[in-house]
Amino acid sequence: MLQELGAVLVDADAVGHQSYLPGTPAWKDLIAAFGEGILLPTQEIDRRKLGGIVFSDPAKLTQLNSIVHPRMRDIIHKQLEELRRQGVKVAVLEAAVLFEAKWEGLATEVWVTDAPEETVVPRLRARSGWTEEQSRARIAAQLPRAERLRRAQVVINTDVPWEEVKRQVKARWQEHLGPVE
Repeated sequence: MLQELGAVLVDADAVGHQSYLPGTPAWKDLIAAFGEGILLPTQEIDRRKLGGIVFSDPAKLTQLNSIVHPRMRDIIHKQLEELRRQGVKVAVLEAAVLFEAKWEGLATEVWVTDAPEETVVPRLRARSGWTEEQSRARIAAQLPRAERLRRAQVVINTDVPWEEVKRQVKARWQEHLGPVE
């Protein structure tokens, strides 16, 4: 929606994929930490297998994050700087783990989407094919909902019909960035 309003998107998940492509330092560190069993036949990291390992063990999740998050931050910072040089007025960093990764400093304003866990779990299951337990484990690994909401400058309620979500986004854009072009 923000792209439709004129923002340029920086997708942290895509950056994550980029940060540990075969042969990269993060790829090597992940294999050293978690073993060759996390590799697909293509030598790429099997994200589903790695997720199964780290989301069942908080210490392993911390280990993964210590390997990947600093490298992702560097890539994101470079992308945002390049967009500034190009004169981009609004860049949006889409990052589910913005707070957990301590990337708030990359943003001038933090927008958070919000819905109760009872709404989020079925969405995660439908989107990612995870079980209820896997979905809840990922939610539990994130900053608690109340803390996320406290730290955000803008909260978009997504536990409403899609048209209402779009209305909220457009209204917040106009409040914070001016008229829609």
